[in-house]
Amino acid sequence: MVGDGVTWEEFADVALQREAALCRLAAGVPPRDYAGLVVDDADVSRALRSLPGLDGPPAAEAERVRALFAPRWAAARAALAEWLRAGLDPLALAARNAGLGPPGAEALALACAVEVEPQRQRLVAYVQDSVRLDRPTLAVVDRILGREATLALAPGAPLRTSGLVDVRDDGSPWAVRMCTVAPRLVWATRGHHGCDPALQPGATVRHPRGATFHLPSGDSDAVLLLVHGADAESRRRAVAERHPARPLLVTPVPTSTEAWAATAREATIRGAVVLVETDSALDERTAVQVARLRHLAVAISSPRELPLESVPARRALEVAVRDGEADEQDWRERMGSEPPDGFHLSREQLRLAAGVAHGDASRLPAAVRRLAGGHLEGLATRVHAQRGWADLVLPFPQERLLRELVVRYRRRRTVFTDWGFRPIPSSGVVGLFAGPSGTGKTLAAEVAAAELGLDLYKVDLSAVVSKYIGETEKNLERIFTAAAAGDLVLFFDEADALFGKRSEVGSAHDRYANIEVAYLLQRLESFDGVAVLATNLQRNVDEAFLRRMSVVVSFAAPDEEQRRRIWQLSFPPQAPVEAVDVDFLAHQFTVTGGTIRNAALGAAFAAAEAGTAITMETVVRAMQREFLKLGHLSTEAELERYLDVLRTR
Repeated sequence: MVGDGVTWEEFADVALQREAALCRLAAGVPPRDYAGLVVDDADVSRALRSLPGLDGPPAAEAERVRALFAPRWAAARAALAEWLRAGLDPLALAARNAGLGPPGAEALALACAVEVEPQRQRLVAYVQDSVRLDRPTLAVVDRILGREATLALAPGAPLRTSGLVDVRDDGSPWAVRMCTVAPRLVWATRGHHGCDPALQPGATVRHPRGATFHLPSGDSDAVLLLVHGADAESRRRAVAERHPARPLLVTPVPTSTEAWAATAREATIRGAVVLVETDSALDERTAVQVARLRHLAVAISSPRELPLESVPARRALEVAVRDGEADEQDWRERMGSEPPDGFHLSREQLRLAAGVAHGDASRLPAAVRRLAGGHLEGLATRVHAQRGWADLVLPFPQERLLRELVVRYRRRRTVFTDWGFRPIPSSGVVGLFAGPSGTGKTLAAEVAAAELGLDLYKVDLSAVVSKYIGETEKNLERIFTAAAAGDLVLFFDEADALFGKRSEVGSAHDRYANIEVAYLLQRLESFDGVAVLATNLQRNVDEAFLRRMSVVVSFAAPDEEQRRRIWQLSFPPQAPVEAVDVDFLAHQFTVTGGTIRNAALGAAFAAAEAGTAITMETVVRAMQREFLKLGHLSTEAELERYLDVLRTR
């Protein structure tokens, strides 16, 4: 330290005092209020005396002034170099993080000191002989600090690429272009740690435990990390693990020059790693901007590997994140507890859900259900899974397969994480339910979802499948992306409309249809949740999908005993049922479970309208209506035959 003040401010004061003393030798007068606004004969004389190409100030007198200031000037420069090496305050940290040497640090110190003190601005206006030039110009930096300090302000130089200092390019001559310090840096010197308002919307700073600002450890920090795979939060964690104790500046791809400058500035001030998150390949402008930030550690996070042609031109390291499921450490950090049974969330899902639950475990289930939010609006219908195993009538082999689907999802952490099995192609569970309409495929999906504590989303194929090229893939991507953001079961009814066999290419339509099927297979293979495909005809499903199935359950029309059980379950205990013979109904009507439930519901409405109990007659007449819906004509004589049988019994 030179005195009792701040090192960088004292350095600037000595520099300005020395320059002001030299200028007074040439001008011979104190600062004028209107300097630079009017040029008279005296101004011309002073200008001629100060031109470096002419005599300039009297050499002997100038040398005397320089000799007078020499000890203080040398001490100030030495103190500033030591200040830069130690990095003990926000400005020194920013200078170190920007990769500045002593000349660049001197230029930064001068510009910042002038920015925070009006009296220094008056001195700068005096030494530049113009009240309009109240910030250091390139000429005055060159004159006071030397050529190396000026070069630190050149385009592409550290002071500029870091965003700490800007040189006003307003069309004026090079010599009078003023150097201004970013307000964010000035606030940092005053102890304010808020983020730069020019950052890209959505940008956040994630602090490690400890300091707000950080000093990088060396050149290895400047390697570009290309992180892909898993979920966004897991990729952030991978970057944080490679830069322990460093803040992360997590940002979407900046869309403007100002936002890029703010990103560089914020990361430089904090010593942060810049983590740029993208869902697609980088455009040329983004790649160029990342390449310019060579003084910073930068990581690019993407769900998939970036194409080589979009990778920025700097030394890079690929990092593939395989496991995205939140572990015990993640749960303790977010919720303060061990992972509860039944929740298999990715780190990104846990982060979002924990933010909504505010650490309250009782609010976590509702928060998890909100993860998908409105992303599936218009493409899928949410079914609140409430029915359980007791509501499902299936032969034992089919029920065992359905329970296996549940077990595969519930125990995937044990198998894939604890036991080390490889999740090829993913840890997701895909089931195929095949069988005639009304045999319980939708109910089985609901039971499985209820057993797992998940919501069931029934995909609306009419909204997904589009006649426009590429729209179907976009809709499917939206579905799978939303499903990845929330723990749920995706149910594709009549799945052969999407998962049908690929055909020989005879037209452009065939080609694009095959592309859709191929895309869907690829997306299904990378899906880590639960997906259930239901089809009336298993042979209509492409074999490639069949190989991906975890569980295939074949549904058939129920036999008489199963029909009896379905009839019993179709009437709630509180319903006014009077002498309904389920044995007769099960024996007489060979129908599916869906038809039975529809008939029971139809009989209930008919009885409610008539103000009577539900009787065999209302049930049989409801069955007749179901036959008509199915196209099975039932004559009045046949109906009377059923009723006659009932009367004789």
